[in-house]
Amino acid sequence: MNQLPRMTKRFKTGSLRPNFLVLCVIVFSLNFAFTAGMLGQNNRVENNPAENQPAALKFSTLESPEFTRHVLPILSKLGCNSGACHGALAGKGGFRLSLNGYNPKGDHFTITQQSLGRRIEISDPGRSLILTKPTGTLPHKGGLRLETDSVEYKILSDWIAKGALGPSTADAKLLKLEVEPKTIVLSPNESANVSVFAHYSDGKKENVTRWAKFDSSNTPVVDVDKDGTLSVVGRGEASIVVWFSSLLEVSRVQLQFPNEIAPEVFKNAPKRNFIDELVLEKLEQLRLAPSPRCDDSTFIRRAFLDTIGMLPTPKEVQDFQSNQSQNKRDELIDGLLQREEFNDYWSYRWSDVFLISGKRLRPQAVKAYYQWLRKKIETNAPWDQVVREVITAQGSSYTNGATNFFALHQTPEDMAENVSQAFLGLSIGCAKCHNHPLEKWTNDQYYAMANLFSRVRAKGWGGDARNGDGLRTLFLATNGELIQPLTGAAQPPTPLDGKPLEFDDPTDRREHLADWLTSPENPYFSRSVANRIWANFMGRGLVENVDDMRTSNPATNEPLLNALAAHLSDNQFDLKTLMREILRSETYQRSSEVLPHNKQDDRFYSRFLPRRLMAEVLLDAISQVSEVPTAFVKIEHKGADIRKTTEYPLGTRATELYDSAVLSSFLSKFGRNSRDIVCECERTNKPSLVQVLHIANGSTINEKLKSKKSCVDIAISKPTTSNEDIIREAFLKTVAREPTKHESNQLLQIIEQAGADDRRSAIEDLYWSLMSSREFLFQH
Repeated sequence: MNQLPRMTKRFKTGSLRPNFLVLCVIVFSLNFAFTAGMLGQNNRVENNPAENQPAALKFSTLESPEFTRHVLPILSKLGCNSGACHGALAGKGGFRLSLNGYNPKGDHFTITQQSLGRRIEISDPGRSLILTKPTGTLPHKGGLRLETDSVEYKILSDWIAKGALGPSTADAKLLKLEVEPKTIVLSPNESANVSVFAHYSDGKKENVTRWAKFDSSNTPVVDVDKDGTLSVVGRGEASIVVWFSSLLEVSRVQLQFPNEIAPEVFKNAPKRNFIDELVLEKLEQLRLAPSPRCDDSTFIRRAFLDTIGMLPTPKEVQDFQSNQSQNKRDELIDGLLQREEFNDYWSYRWSDVFLISGKRLRPQAVKAYYQWLRKKIETNAPWDQVVREVITAQGSSYTNGATNFFALHQTPEDMAENVSQAFLGLSIGCAKCHNHPLEKWTNDQYYAMANLFSRVRAKGWGGDARNGDGLRTLFLATNGELIQPLTGAAQPPTPLDGKPLEFDDPTDRREHLADWLTSPENPYFSRSVANRIWANFMGRGLVENVDDMRTSNPATNEPLLNALAAHLSDNQFDLKTLMREILRSETYQRSSEVLPHNKQDDRFYSRFLPRRLMAEVLLDAISQVSEVPTAFVKIEHKGADIRKTTEYPLGTRATELYDSAVLSSFLSKFGRNSRDIVCECERTNKPSLVQVLHIANGSTINEKLKSKKSCVDIAISKPTTSNEDIIREAFLKTVAREPTKHESNQLLQIIEQAGADDRRSAIEDLYWSLMSSREFLFQH
């Protein structure tokens, strides 16, 4: 990571600043920093013995085809009820089916009775439009979809011939899918097949491979065709997602990297805890060598930034490096977890999830909401307790800040969707109109979940951010149900995958939801928060995006994510215990050094993955180094209404801003979460040309360094301070290390050539060069 800052000889006409060529270099640095090995390349996996390959599939004619069990899966496989065809909102050609067959009764009516029933001909099935169109007998804009000698044609024609019966309560229900094999190891140029079996409530197990739909989670590694045949493309790991009748199942595929690594490398690699055991197990499976441990200066900077969002001071760096204790890293970790800045940083991080913003809440309500959350962080309240208090909140939005969650989400549907997204990592919004196309959640489950919030009421402020005082009293009604549009009736109030409540149950339905949600047996809850914490420290989640925890988006290391979740549950959801385990692990303390045997890894943690600092942390780092604080004096409300604020005195750090509506050009440019919706996609760390120009010529760094109160003037105000000491101090303040001898000699020569008149400009350029370097801008 050592990087000599680029400084050219200063001319008398002004301070050193980059020309166009230097700007290009910075653009390249920001966009391609650490690409050698960081942004892994196409992945591949390795071979499975022939005996693990499934036998050839055999199909036989069904004696009594059922509409839901057999007909709808065929229509789904053919694409007839897809969003691009008759499953579109308006249908196609006057023929409209429910998306992926989520409404069997409606689809049966459409096929058998709509348009005077002309789509089927019971007396002569071959003349039915549902057969003549897809076979090309009659013109069909969807093209040829069905062969007349196929099993599908036979099943559809038999169903019609036997009366085209519709769904019945007596029909067997699909209970689960089974995919074989669950794990596949392939070699280059090898292929394999996935078999799918459906288990029904009548005890039957049917091979439904022919009617299942397949997708690869990582097509640069493994591709899969419509029949479930896998083909190797790259190296690494992928999941094959199988869909059948609104149920999903996953099969894992691995192709090892072409590295020859002795088993002793993994056996002898240092291991601190279960995290290291499971990471090394995965690395050995994929043949990826672990990088060595990072040095002390890298570790202290990394731990400070990830735990409290601040750089260590030069004294803290020097004290840590001179500490001879074998446990000094553990001692540093424990100290960071107890610091006041920890509360600031993590209150800010969780404010993204709770959407604390003056764009949608009035000032006093925003403050009450934040103070409630910060109190929970200060007291290290268990995560399940925090979530329970939000979900079951009642009372005044001023005295119980948690009630403001329900000011942000004021309909039962919004409440259900945002609880699922924020605390389970599940996006269930698609199921509002139809069964979820990428998950198992049905339209019925969506409205059953939303009905848990149907009796939440409020009086007072209505929620318009520009009007009223924000005082709102939340209470529960004794009656009221949410009607499901499709059925015209209410679903029994039921948590996702939970047990239903009776409609006349007098208890707060949200208590029932909270019991299910925070239960140690609920895999979604603990996995979701564990994944968020892991991403904060490791740069990417085991599941990416961190709030996209659907089955069809599996983790890169499922055993590790399950172990992290179990650790949280076993420790009563004490988040600090998990943070401590991650920080102590050799996995976290691994160097970002790229080795020949891990240069293609971008997701399995064989080395630390560098990333640009979070917008707020970067701004605070610039203020900390320059010793010139940033002023936050304006707030932008909804409707571009900009007002002054005195809530944040000079010296307030960006991570202490409890309101995301506070105006900051820098934070906006560098991807701050605007907190408009519960989605991690609201924040971005992706470099851009605008960011490059701002770092180079923008006001943030340049104006701070020009200030008469900056670190530059402080350095030159001490007549006894030598240029060597100034250079050393600059490195310690910015990148938490001392300069190399080569760096020091070169920089010393430049400063001394500047002369007494231009000494200040030369030192200013020294700091600018360091603060615009990759080593400063990135966590590494």
